[in-house]
Amino acid sequence: MRMPHALVTGGAGFIGSHLCEALVERGWHVTCLDNLSTGCRDNISHLKGERFSFIEGDVRDGAILEEFTDGVGALFHLAAMVSVPMSMEHPLLCHEQNVTPLLFILNIARRKGFSIVYASSSAVYGEGGAKPLKEDDLPAPQSPYGATKLIDEIYATMAHRAWKVRAVGLRLFNVYGPRQNPNGEYAAVIPRFIEALTLGKEVKIYGDGRQMRDFIFVRDVARAFIAAAERSHRLGGRVFNVASGVAVSINELYALISSITGATQTPTFEPPRPGDIEYSTADVKRMRAELGLVKITPLAEGLEETLAYFTERSSAFEERVELKGG
Repeated sequence: MRMPHALVTGGAGFIGSHLCEALVERGWHVTCLDNLSTGCRDNISHLKGERFSFIEGDVRDGAILEEFTDGVGALFHLAAMVSVPMSMEHPLLCHEQNVTPLLFILNIARRKGFSIVYASSSAVYGEGGAKPLKEDDLPAPQSPYGATKLIDEIYATMAHRAWKVRAVGLRLFNVYGPRQNPNGEYAAVIPRFIEALTLGKEVKIYGDGRQMRDFIFVRDVARAFIAAAERSHRLGGRVFNVASGVAVSINELYALISSITGATQTPTFEPPRPGDIEYSTADVKRMRAELGLVKITPLAEGLEETLAYFTERSSAFEERVELKGG
């Protein structure tokens, strides 16, 4: 039996590359579309063979989307501006990058019939208060980034009702793991802490460190995308939290990473950044029941693997520098 063909937008990025990898491992034929503005070829360099292909292009180009959705069974849409601070500075660009492409995709899907699983965000909730956030809670985004993700959900729900498009949204909380850019803005506190603690750099915490977050390992997120695609016939038009369901403060996270690395630096505390949220943790009952994600990687285990990845990358970089110097 021929396995389905998937198009992954933003597939050379942090989450997208893990999704491409998981799809190929399951036997899917995968086309990765990325403009490499934040993604990089290194993230997908290990994916070779007839079941994987890479296209350098921009999701804002409707002609590219038309061409590479022919024969696609599922489209996974992850390409976006993901920086909250950047969205605060450039709201119009954020809208252009985060809303228009999904509308392109939904309009194509109404004709071609493929399923869509798109990345939404916990940022749609805004400041939800000290309780787990449920999918039915009233959204109140505090940044253009969160607002664009909410608009995406509205368009996807409309497309399901009006055009019968099977589009499922995943409200991703704080995703972490190998390949995350320590210099990026997308929930990058973990790689930043690891980089600073292992290299003896200054550690900055924005706010007082008591902000609560819900961290989920990137491979669990890839599983969620695939599960949503496989169930899209009955889940179309809906959104799901994708998280661990466990609240961890930034100070607790710092202490845990410090204990794993053996580092003893004292962090410095900086003013909160515009758009930052104090409390963000998810109610994951629907995710477990309808996406089947019951077993989630424990934070300590995921951090150990993430640290091993960054340690290996750092060692390889140092070896290359020494070879060039010799």
